[in-house]
Amino acid sequence: QVQLMEFGGGWTHPGRSLLLSCTTSGFPFKDYIMSWYRQAPGKERELVASITGRDDKTEYADSAKGRFSVARDYAHNVVYLQMNDLEPGDTAVYYCRAHQGLSSYWGQGTHVTVSS
Repeated sequence: QVQLMEFGGGWTHPGRSLLLSCTTSGFPFKDYIMSWYRQAPGKERELVASITGRDDKTEYADSAKGRFSVARDYAHNVVYLQMNDLEPGDTAVYYCRAHQGLSSYWGQGTHVTVSS
């Protein structure tokens, strides 16, 4: 059974940092692209960052470049999203996604609120 579970969300002040993690099981982790998406209230879900399997190539949305960093731990099948210098515009539900070819799995999301 495939499982993806996000952790690390919460409320924080602008300028602070949060580390999101996504634990996974039930699929060959190293063969899947792992991505973080987010969905703000009233907006469509958007890609934040991705990291490929085996060679760890990363991609970032323009809004995330220079502030966010994605990484994966093959020993524990976990993917991380380090978010620095958070802004109110980063407030959203953050989702983890594993995808490869036609296979796609999603976590249930974790809420991030950035507010003073």
